[in-house]
Amino acid sequence: MVTLTPVMKKIILHWGEMGSAWGINRTVAQIYALLYLSPEPLTADQVSTSLGIARSTVSTGLHELQSWGVVKTSHILGDRRDHFTTINDIWEIFRVILEERKRREIDPTLEVLEESVLEMQNAGMDDTQVEERVKDMLDFFRTVTAAYEQYEKIPTDRLKEMLHMSRKLSSIVDQVTWD
Repeated sequence: MVTLTPVMKKIILHWGEMGSAWGINRTVAQIYALLYLSPEPLTADQVSTSLGIARSTVSTGLHELQSWGVVKTSHILGDRRDHFTTINDIWEIFRVILEERKRREIDPTLEVLEESVLEMQNAGMDDTQVEERVKDMLDFFRTVTAAYEQYEKIPTDRLKEMLHMSRKLSSIVDQVTWD
């Protein structure tokens, strides 16, 4: 069992709340937060005891987190149990989650919109408003996908520099009077 400090408890509880807001099961988000904050890999039993949740719930949550690619299994010499850990680099975690969300949410939406445009063209639809709106949505999702593909090519250290510069630029823009 991990001894949770007040700060760890606060972050784990908050991460669970945020997970719910992002469409992720609260308990799964709490498991992730515990593993991220833990200084060492944990067994499923340790996660279960630390968070006070059923072992079966932990197993299901760990499986989901592994499917996202944000939790890895590791082994300790002399211990047959699986130990679980997260990627330590928060920037890499963000990249993995973004890629997975794109794959699960954006890509299927893009596919449906492309199919819909073809169906409307083949059917000779008379509803130009629907066709225009679907085409606008398709253009938006194609643009977002193209932007993501460019983002994906940027090395993490350069991305950090760019984002830090944008914070500085933002504070300068805030000081300018736009009359």
